[in-house]
Amino acid sequence: MSNKWMLGVIDATMYIEPLQPLTLHRSVAAVPFAGRYRLIDFVLSSMVNSGIESVAIFPKYQYRSLIDHLGSGKNWDLNRKRDGLFFFPSPDLSIPKPHVGAFAHFEQHIDYFLRSKQKYAVICNSYTICNIDYEAVLERHIANECDITEVRHQGRSLEMFVLETSLLLDLIANHRQTGYYSIVDVVRDHRHSLKICDYEYDGYAAVIDSIESYFRHSMELLNRDIWQQLFMKSRPVYTKVKDEPPTKYTEKAVVKNSMIANGCIVEGHIENSIIFRSVKIGKGAVIKNSIIMQKSQIGEQCYLDSVIVDKDAKIENGVSLRGTERHPFVIRKGIVQGELMNQ
Repeated sequence: MSNKWMLGVIDATMYIEPLQPLTLHRSVAAVPFAGRYRLIDFVLSSMVNSGIESVAIFPKYQYRSLIDHLGSGKNWDLNRKRDGLFFFPSPDLSIPKPHVGAFAHFEQHIDYFLRSKQKYAVICNSYTICNIDYEAVLERHIANECDITEVRHQGRSLEMFVLETSLLLDLIANHRQTGYYSIVDVVRDHRHSLKICDYEYDGYAAVIDSIESYFRHSMELLNRDIWQQLFMKSRPVYTKVKDEPPTKYTEKAVVKNSMIANGCIVEGHIENSIIFRSVKIGKGAVIKNSIIMQKSQIGEQCYLDSVIVDKDAKIENGVSLRGTERHPFVIRKGIVQGELMNQ
């Protein structure tokens, strides 16, 4: 067995209040992104493309939709008899959200780490968008004889770390004595003797930690250069496969600089927007600078500008909604927005 084999660990315990209302009914990891993906798809695909065959996901809140999305891991080639995809939800929901610690969560499932044969582990959050080769990070980690390597982008931590599995086990076992909630605390503390190294990632990266950042980075995908940095043929981003027909465009439909997923019916005007699967855009509707998620319905003669419409929402005929780039107007999942609520 190669000593370069890695164990994948995705810390999905984080509760990010600024991402509400997109996280009222789902975990951060399961937030839809880029027309047909979830946030977790990007880090998980990077792991798979880096040759990682064992991935453990540690969710804590609202994780039903996450488990439904990932299933057995088949779409990521992780439905294996040996290794594969593992879910380890936290059995203790009594811990206050600000005090959630990944090490305490890992400790509850310590057998997984003890049984693992991989010498190294890569630990990531579930809300960083990039397409990274962890093998390259590991090679630098080994060459520089580091204890922990932190991946950074333009001076900002991407909260991705490589370390030996044995060191991870020690950190988990001693977290109560050290007071470290997670590996982020270890890296930020300069009192220990561990050698912390940086790995500067030079590709596209985005941290989704608020509604504003979600909206801004979603709109960036309409830039062809950014899209090509994130979605590469040599390193595909995998997601749950759904069999749906091609999108239907009627004679009066107009689409400019937008991303349209399959299964939609478009009868209106769409500009600089991202439309997820199975969305219906009614006659005379105008959608600009907006994100419309799966199975939502936009009625006739509606006007939406800088709006995020979550899954299964319905905008009735003639409704006008306007937000801004910094403060997009958000329609929660399953909501019916009528004329009396026009903005």
